[in-house]
Parts: sequence; C-alpha cells; structure tokens
Amino acid sequence: MLEIIIFYAASILAMLFVLVPHEFAHAAVAYANGDPTPKLNGRITLNPIKHFDPIGFVMCALVGFGWARPVPINSANFKHYKLGLFTTAIAGVVTNYIIAFLVYPLYRLCVIYLDNNVGTEFLTTFLRLVYSYNLSIAVFNLLPLFPLDGFRILESLTKPWNKVRQFLGKYGQIILLVLIAESFICDIAANFLPVFARFDILGYVLQFAVSYIGWPISAFWGLIL
Repeated sequence: MLEIIIFYAASILAMLFVLVPHEFAHAAVAYANGDPTPKLNGRITLNPIKHFDPIGFVMCALVGFGWARPVPINSANFKHYKLGLFTTAIAGVVTNYIIAFLVYPLYRLCVIYLDNNVGTEFLTTFLRLVYSYNLSIAVFNLLPLFPLDGFRILESLTKPWNKVRQFLGKYGQIILLVLIAESFICDIAANFLPVFARFDILGYVLQFAVSYIGWPISAFWGLIL
C-alpha cells in the first residue's frame, strides 16, 4: 500500500516537470517568432495553474501519457511562417528531451548512493518518472495526429493540399482518441488477463521511448557514472 501511495504521489509531482515546461516552451518560442498571443493569454509562465488540464493531467499520471491545456497560438503573426511553425511545434518535445537528459544522472546517483527508506524511495521514484515521462510525452507528441505537435511539424513541412496531411488533420483526433481508449482498456484488462498488455499500441510507443529514444542519454551518462 505504501509503495502505491509513493508511486502516485511521485507521479503527480513528476507531471509538473513534464507538462508545464512543454507548454512553456511552446509559448516562449511562439512569442520569439513574433506571435504575442501566448503572452496576452498569460502562458509564458511556469505557473502550473496556467497550463493545467484535469483530464490530460490525470491520464499522464495514471498511464504515462497525457496533455496540458494547449497554448493559443496565431501562426499568422510569425515573422517567417514555416520556420515559426516548425520551431514552435518542436519546442515542447526538445524541452522534454533536455529535461530527461538532465534528470537521468540525478536518478542514477540516487540509485547508486542513497540508502533505501521511504524518503529516498520517493525521491528515486520521482526522478525515474520525470525521466521516463518526459521521454514518453516527447514521443507521444511526435505522433503526426491532429492536434499533437507531430501534426504541426508535418504542417510546416508539407503543402496544404498534401493528401496525407489532409487525412491526418481531418481524422487525426479520432484516431488519437481511439488509441488512448484502447490503451486505457488494455491497461485495465491486463490486471486480469496479462495477454491484453500485448495489444496496447501506445504502450509499445512509450516502451520504445524509454528503451530506444532514451538510449543515447543512458549511454552518455553511463560513460561518466
């Protein structure tokens, strides 16, 4: 019971170091590209209340992926439209990866040097989740499905009449909701029949994130620690 409490408390706290910097990065880069909309809406801030979305926050804490309240952006204000669209879209993902890179050595130091008690278990769990959640959110947001960052990146690299872009813009949100629902159902069903875990599509995406996208981070710090 104590382990469950520690996990979910650490998970909720870890979300602040995942979703808030992600949205802050979008807002700051959009403003740097000439769009005052995020500033006018008070989104160039690390205040979590400004970025809080209850459903996305709970989803992220429970299953490892979710969302914050989207930053309002008017891409028509960008000084250079394509560049502004691309850099604003990629800013959140890059920020998540940088945080994962910086947090990983702290997590490893805790594992190596700290004694095992309630306080250190919480800290170690918290750092591990900050690392893994940042990688998961980065990969999740790179999916080219509207309204995720991956679709915005696709927008910046393709023409408006591109058939793939039009399809993902029209049906991306439906596909995304189906994938989230499927993952949530599989996660619950796996508690009764473990075989259901094999059908968790987004679960494989998150596993890929931690195992492969995170490999350069663990490999780099492994040379030092």
